[in-house]
Amino acid sequence: MDRRFEITLAIFAGIAMVLLWSDHKNHLLGALPWLILLACPLLHKFMHGGHGKHDHGRQSDEGDK
Repeated sequence: MDRRFEITLAIFAGIAMVLLWSDHKNHLLGALPWLILLACPLLHKFMHGGHGKHDHGRQSDEGDK
């Protein structure tokens, strides 16, 4: 993309965020606790994706004896 287009898009996005914040601040802050609770399952899914894969390269203790 053209650099001027990216700058213009960033400026318009900034203006939109300021206007949304000023008009809908109470709604956004009221929904914040619920958004945090809804984010918990997603964080658990993506942050703990490696669980259960700890013993793939090791043999059990009974097989070593």
